[in-house]
Amino acid sequence: MMARSRLGQQIIAAVLVAVAGIGVSGCGWRGMNSLPLPGTAGRGPGSFEVKVQLPDVTNLQQNSRVRVGDVTVGNVTKIEREGWHSLLTMRIDGNVNLPANATAKIGQTSLLGSLHVELAPPTGVPPEGRLHNGSLIPLSAGSSYPTTEQTLATLSLVLNGGGLGQVHDITKTLSEAFAGRENDLRSLLRQLDEFIGHLKAQTDDIINATDSVNKLAGQLAEQKPVLDRSLSTLPGALAVLSDEREKLADAIDRLGKFSALTADSVNQTKDALVQELTDLAPVLQSLANAGPALTRSLSFLGTFPWVKETIPNWFRGEYGNLSLVVDLTLSRLDSGLFTGTRWQGNLTELEMQWGRTIGQQPSPYTAGNPLTFPYRADQGP
Repeated sequence: MMARSRLGQQIIAAVLVAVAGIGVSGCGWRGMNSLPLPGTAGRGPGSFEVKVQLPDVTNLQQNSRVRVGDVTVGNVTKIEREGWHSLLTMRIDGNVNLPANATAKIGQTSLLGSLHVELAPPTGVPPEGRLHNGSLIPLSAGSSYPTTEQTLATLSLVLNGGGLGQVHDITKTLSEAFAGRENDLRSLLRQLDEFIGHLKAQTDDIINATDSVNKLAGQLAEQKPVLDRSLSTLPGALAVLSDEREKLADAIDRLGKFSALTADSVNQTKDALVQELTDLAPVLQSLANAGPALTRSLSFLGTFPWVKETIPNWFRGEYGNLSLVVDLTLSRLDSGLFTGTRWQGNLTELEMQWGRTIGQQPSPYTAGNPLTFPYRADQGP
């Protein structure tokens, strides 16, 4: 008997030490419900872990059941906060076959029953894949049924006339307000529909504009010291402009008078300028027509009196012989240099006064060619 008593005391002491160790070492101790319970679903061979994001878990506790239909297939092993929503960790039996896009809802077995997590295939979309170890059911697929508290609160509001009487008053007031204005109301709704449609079509532009304004605000924030100096300098600049207002007004007035004088001068000389431009047109046209010949003559200037393009055809040695007949008579100079000028014919007239008469050779104003006609020394100066 003494041995059995000692054995019982040792067992009790061991249990107390284990409980104390758990209480000291685990800051997550929240009572017996925070410990894994033996014999619960989701702990057999082949079981796997799934995480669920939910907007709110209400009063759901760890070790709560996970059900598919009315069958318990697992339990909740961990509840934690992730950002602005809840994150549940569940252990599911290995024989559970659900698609990867399954939904999760927090439900209640009865009016005063316990909470559980209900898993189900998606509705409205085809199933995809299969739930497996490490799967995550996103927040968009998580929701909850109305709780008992929410149902009772809503029922209390209805039974106490919290909204029915007001709905009647609102309906009556709207009916009186819109009586006889049905067409205007339809037009307003149609315009609102078009406005919302246009606003929706401009969503990207609005987002880009907002982003641009944000960037501009950032740039202005970076240039705040420069803006501060500018704003502090601006009053002084405005004061200087105010002091010089009379001079600025006088300068602007004189500029206006100068503009008027310039306009009057242009109006008076407009006809003469147009005529000069008209007379200049034939000169420019002649210059343009002579352009090809002028460019070709450039090759002649460097190798005068031979044309550059013909030199390789006859020039075979180191030098070339040249015989020249130079006509330096006054009439030839007159014809070659002053034709078309105000001095045209003056040298020829002077030559005739010295004794040459028309018809004598050589003279460019006769029918003969001075290059082929025999030159006579007694003719001309």
